[in-house]
Amino acid sequence: MHDIAIIDSDYARSKHFCCHVLGFMLICEHYRAARDSWKEDLVLRGDYLIELFSFLSALRRLSRPEAQGLCHLVFSVADIYRAISSLEADGVAFEPLRVDVLISKEFTFFTAPDRLPLELYEA
Repeated sequence: MHDIAIIDSDYARSKHFCCHVLGFMLICEHYRAARDSWKEDLVLRGDYLIELFSFLSALRRLSRPEAQGLCHLVFSVADIYRAISSLEADGVAFEPLRVDVLISKEFTFFTAPDRLPLELYEA
């Protein structure tokens, strides 16, 4: 896999969420005048590359963690309670914790700007 592409409705809000709340590092950012669009590349611990785009005329998509299509993006954490506490300090709201019955690991869902479903999964 090369990258995960996300189109947002509010570029500044999504950039803030990715960089300051989730801890991604901005590695490059470009304004594309011909498309009136911003594009930035983000990495997390050198592992994940997210391309964050803004298109003023992009259509909205209905999305929930268990809807058809892209299900959700998952972040593996060592301590789910510490991760939840840290993100809640930045105003992130979570669904109730669930337990993966196959391996007895805890997980929960939350949403990024534009209702993108995200998950924390305790490794």
